[in-house]
Amino acid sequence: MNHSAFFQIALYMGVLVVLAVPLGLYITKVMSGEKNALTWLIQPLEKLCYKIFGIDTKEEMSWKHYAIALLAFNVLGVFVVYGLQRLQFALPLNPQNLPGITPDSSLNTAVSFVANTNWQSYVPEVTMSYLTQMLGLSVQNFLSAATGLAVAIALIRGFARHTVQSIGNFWLDLTRGTLYILLPLAFIFATGLMSQGVIQNFDAYKTADLLEKLDYTVPKVDATGAPVLDAAGKAVPEAQSTTTQTLPMGPVASQEAIKMLGTNGGGFFNANSAHPFENPTPFSNFLEMLAIFLIPAALCITFGKMVGDQRQGWAIFAVMTILFVCLAGVAITAEQQGNPMFSKLGVDQMASDAALQSQAGGNMEGKEARFGIAASGLFATITTAASCGAVNSMHDSYTPLGGMVPMILMQLGEVVFGGVGAGMYGMLIFAILAVFIAGLMIGRTPEYLGKKIEAYEMKMIAVSILIGPLLVLAGSAISVLAADGKAGIANPGAHGFSEILYAFVSAANNNGSAFAGLSANTPFYNVMLAIAMWFGRFWIIIPILAIAGSLAAKKRLTPTAGTLPTHGPLFVSLLLGTVVIVGALTYIPALALGPIVEHLIMIAQ
Repeated sequence: MNHSAFFQIALYMGVLVVLAVPLGLYITKVMSGEKNALTWLIQPLEKLCYKIFGIDTKEEMSWKHYAIALLAFNVLGVFVVYGLQRLQFALPLNPQNLPGITPDSSLNTAVSFVANTNWQSYVPEVTMSYLTQMLGLSVQNFLSAATGLAVAIALIRGFARHTVQSIGNFWLDLTRGTLYILLPLAFIFATGLMSQGVIQNFDAYKTADLLEKLDYTVPKVDATGAPVLDAAGKAVPEAQSTTTQTLPMGPVASQEAIKMLGTNGGGFFNANSAHPFENPTPFSNFLEMLAIFLIPAALCITFGKMVGDQRQGWAIFAVMTILFVCLAGVAITAEQQGNPMFSKLGVDQMASDAALQSQAGGNMEGKEARFGIAASGLFATITTAASCGAVNSMHDSYTPLGGMVPMILMQLGEVVFGGVGAGMYGMLIFAILAVFIAGLMIGRTPEYLGKKIEAYEMKMIAVSILIGPLLVLAGSAISVLAADGKAGIANPGAHGFSEILYAFVSAANNNGSAFAGLSANTPFYNVMLAIAMWFGRFWIIIPILAIAGSLAAKKRLTPTAGTLPTHGPLFVSLLLGTVVIVGALTYIPALALGPIVEHLIMIAQ
């Protein structure tokens, strides 16, 4: 990793800390119902929402009531987004007269955006109308992020409260998170993005004449969208040509802002944040990276404040930072070293094309020249450390080790800062597991923040930790055995397996990024990945809320000489080891079949 990459990481983390501290204190006030800087402006709208929907602001919920309200709200969201897609041909704000979307794709997208995954198996600019993008996808970007934030706050209340049966009110948490936190931040970031050239309009698409005819080839696909393969199993190319280029328009900046702040990731365009209309400059790129980690980092401060010990929040922040910086260094270094096969083939010396000659400076395949390797590798690490999934480069074009880093970050459970709320409650689950392991080592009942960790909590933790690997590994196994699953692979061999593994890791951990060589817009993958996204989100949330309810009902214990301090270097090291070991033991065999063996093949050539 060169000095430029080191400087970018250091600058990024420095700015992140400066902004996260005041935001974390602000979130604490908002979610505690205290007056804050925006109360005078937003409170009238907040009260109107409560009145319209009949919400009792004094009602407290048990964890079961909280979970039922959360599930009902998100099931309703699936139906709304599904209906908008199916009926968009008859709805307004559709200047391109786009037709309704197929049932399987509509189901996949509806579940995806409700689950905060934002996996996109379709091409947005030729599939979704402006109304569907705004009323369906952008609205869910806010609501799915607010749902994750609400769950994290409910779990933190479980630690902060004692001898009570309630963990808050879901409707209040959802409303406050949306109105006071996500909407104001999205407005600020959208304005900043527009200043950099991100478009925001309702114009019809523009057509531009090319200076000369363009001939190109694309993989031939059948009626289901799957690639047509020859006898050798390779994709059959299809020649095409054009003399014009269509420039898509739309309300991009508004969706881009919440896509990043809500760790959603679904792009207005198929190229996502590599598209110049979504991410035109290095500064807009920095803003988008900053937006991804901003709320997850701030929640570390919120956690420390709400439990009454700021050191606890900084300990969690330290673990997240160490994992992030180390893995970002690996990804960027792997990309800067490039592919050794180019040098062995003499491409660098013999090629007259400047793009090929640039391999000597690292692997630029799939990356934008305006960002370069360091900013692309950093973005890839950030977006997969958080459950965002936005991309400014194509992960499928990374070197085997460079592409493995995003995969590992998702396999760790999206706890390295993670999604809005999801990263915090995921890391707290590992913290509870860490103190449980420490208690077993010394023969003492484990405690965390004054609460005994007993059999019930450990059962719920086991469910929340195991559901992800079950969905990933079972889904990948079924896909490599099923004919419909293998038909979507454009790159046979180890890389093809990596594409399938990445897809299910991304879906089950609610990330949404992809190794785009996999043709996933088929009934098989749309249904399989929808299942992974739904259960990967809500089969984890329900045990989390159960733990929150159990902890809130417990008495708070006074620390003794035998209590493990959970704010110092020893606990930070223990928590780091727990996160890494659990992830490694679960996924190393699968990684060995994909990126690891692909790397060994690459260096052996």
